[in-house]
Amino acid sequence: MIALVAGRLAQRRPDHVVVECGGVGYRVFVSLSTFCDLPETGSEVRLLIHTVVRDDHIHLHGFLSEEEWEAFGHLVTVSGVGPKLAQAILSGLRPAELWKAIRAGDAARLTAIPGVGKKTAARMVVDLEGRLPQDTGQGAAPSAAVAPVFEDAVSALMNLGYPEAKAKKAVEKVIAEAGEGAGLEEVIKGALKGVVG
Repeated sequence: MIALVAGRLAQRRPDHVVVECGGVGYRVFVSLSTFCDLPETGSEVRLLIHTVVRDDHIHLHGFLSEEEWEAFGHLVTVSGVGPKLAQAILSGLRPAELWKAIRAGDAARLTAIPGVGKKTAARMVVDLEGRLPQDTGQGAAPSAAVAPVFEDAVSALMNLGYPEAKAKKAVEKVIAEAGEGAGLEEVIKGALKGVVG
């Protein structure tokens, strides 16, 4: 599975880009939000990838931010929401706005997005309500020195099934206590004690 594409931005379109890596061009589908944040053609770019494998194709969906990448991953778990609709939803709403609408049960805001009907909006609210980030857009970002460890540790805990908010809180606590020199393994072990306790 492709998890990351980094290279030269060879082509830039509202719904997809082509990223050249080592002489190979990867077509990556993007939301309008990601498209608007992209650098100019010819610049270096790094996209987090969600790979969708079907019998007749392999599609790459790319995101500049981890928040949007995570939101896409949550959206495609909702019954009736495929990758194309998930991308359309993220074209209409940034992750923080999406979570706010779901938390408020704002069906009108969700159905304003093309392709999202009342039933789909209701399913999104029910299916995603328990997995909402609790601190979207809040709190201090980790320093550059600890950001990779922080992100990898949170991702590891989420892969084990822990909610994002709980994982972030546990990891932040361990890093605060252990300092910026803490290694990934140490942070994960400490955070696991926190979420289990």
